[in-house]
Amino acid sequence: MSDSETSQHIEVDVPVSVAYNQWTQFEEFPRFMDGVEEVQQLTDDTVRFTVAVGPKKLSYDAQIVTQEPDQQIAWRAIDGKKNLGVVTFQQLGPNKTRVGLRLGYELDGIAEKIGDMLGFVDGRVKGDLKNFKEFIEAREQPTGAWRGNI
Repeated sequence: MSDSETSQHIEVDVPVSVAYNQWTQFEEFPRFMDGVEEVQQLTDDTVRFTVAVGPKKLSYDAQIVTQEPDQQIAWRAIDGKKNLGVVTFQQLGPNKTRVGLRLGYELDGIAEKIGDMLGFVDGRVKGDLKNFKEFIEAREQPTGAWRGNI
């Protein structure tokens, strides 16, 4: 993938279509992802992220390279720091879905390398998935949906 990577998963108590549909609402990410300040959907397959990394604020565009309803969404940064990832959705039952998130990212400087060794990114991803679980289970319905294929 990249310099470093992490992979986490969580089970959410909603149907797979509900979990997937919510994840397609990129502009809602700041509601459950720590450090994500703003997300703008530029086109069907391009999204602009503004994130806080420590004291720094970074913006970059990501291209969605694969989007298969109720299965997966994969992306890669097309400018700025290299990063890429895939989120997968696996139906475990009528109201239970396993959401998996795998990220690859470029490390820049000693502070980021130390933070990576200490598991900061792993902890953030695990926390974001926990926040997603709480967000979608409390709502029971997504804030919107995009069911197209890329």
